Amino acid sequence: MKRMLIAFMLLSVLLWTTCSRKSPQQEIRPPAPAAGPASLSAEQTSWLSRAGRHAKEGWVYLHCEGSPRARGFQHGYLMASEIRESLRITRAVWEYESGMTWSWLVTHAGPMFLPRIDGELLEEIRGIGDGLAAAGLTTSVEEMVTYNAYVELSGYWWPEQKKKLDLRSPDSRKQSCSSFIATGRMTADGGIVLGHNTMCSYVVADPYVVLDIVPEKGYRILMQTSPGWIHSGTDFFITAGGIVGAETTIGNFSGFDESGVPEFVRMRRASQDASSIDGWCDIMRKGNNGGYANAWLVGDVKTNEIARLELGLKYVGFERTMDGYYCGSNVAENREILRLETDEHETDIRVSGVSRRIRWKQLMKIHEGKITAGLAEEFEADHYDSYLHRSALSWRCLCAHGDCDSLDPGLPFEPGGTVDAKVVDATMARNMSFAARWGSGCGRPFHAEAFLAEHPQFDWMKGLLKDRGSYRWAEFTAGER
Repeated sequence: MKRMLIAFMLLSVLLWTTCSRKSPQQEIRPPAPAAGPASLSAEQTSWLSRAGRHAKEGWVYLHCEGSPRARGFQHGYLMASEIRESLRITRAVWEYESGMTWSWLVTHAGPMFLPRIDGELLEEIRGIGDGLAAAGLTTSVEEMVTYNAYVELSGYWWPEQKKKLDLRSPDSRKQSCSSFIATGRMTADGGIVLGHNTMCSYVVADPYVVLDIVPEKGYRILMQTSPGWIHSGTDFFITAGGIVGAETTIGNFSGFDESGVPEFVRMRRASQDASSIDGWCDIMRKGNNGGYANAWLVGDVKTNEIARLELGLKYVGFERTMDGYYCGSNVAENREILRLETDEHETDIRVSGVSRRIRWKQLMKIHEGKITAGLAEEFEADHYDSYLHRSALSWRCLCAHGDCDSLDPGLPFEPGGTVDAKVVDATMARNMSFAARWGSGCGRPFHAEAFLAEHPQFDWMKGLLKDRGSYRWAEFTAGER
């Protein structure tokens, strides 16, 4: 107990030096200029010479390579300002939605997850901390682990903790993302086509980073992610092992095993280490903790085989084919997961996931044999509402706009929806490239100040909610400078 008290006091001092004692919106001071090259060691300067970043159509492209410590340092140093801001927002959202302090979460997440992170990835996380320190931002490995695991902590671990503590605060929504993967008779050339968009609150740490990471061991990965994350999180990825993948959250899921391996670790290990669908799925299954329970849509562009892995906590669904399609819209297709691990009503068409599930099936039927990456871009911008039987701006569309939806049974006018769109086909994947659009799939912008003026019920988001512009589709390729 004495050791725990001392550790907690030390962590409190560390957090105090990083954060002010004011409101969550002011926890992190404005970004400070990064330290100049003269303050870096020769080794650190060498590391940075092999890395780089640039902006493109709303995205930040980040290239990292080398040893775990080197690529972590590159990431932390080059993205220090963005990581600072993402931490500020994540802390504020956590404290508002949970009623608990960020330091409380860090003190619980660190001891739970640190022993379950393999040495290589832990070194990469430590490297990110080193890079941040060199750029003038102090954090801790425990905080960076908490930040990387935030989705599974806030959406899966925390609800289970509330049950134990007999607390009553509402859970955050677990419905997000739309995706499909098709091959064989479904596509124009018989090869794989994959499309995915991320649906989430607009007041989150945005996943606007395209990370090109080249590890010393394992396969190169090109993936969408958020500043400071070693995994994707959205998830959308291509690997030099010939694997492409995306996921959609299993809606209304409950369950978490604290003794399991964090989802963010398993996702990264699978993507870096596997060269087959079986290998990728085996890594995801091993040590499964139930955190961030997803339906994973995975393809092997070497064979054009695709699969859907639905990973609950107690039950697993797995399908594979070389001639067909799979879709994801947050409704579990595996009956055991649906009935025994979720509270989803798969026939309630008012619910976003159910409405989108119907729309995916319609689109697949209409476009059988014609699907291309270009057509997938159109799918990601689709506004057909299966509940209203017409085009609409709502949560129930593949291109969702919750801020315009007065009929949502969960939270009318919730500032959230589709925040990106990505597509890849087999040819692009073999070249380690994909196309992406930042912002809504249709290009519709969002203006935070005007929204908050019209919907004052969300005034807690002032200082956190940001404008979202309209951008064009752009192509990203591993190794670009």
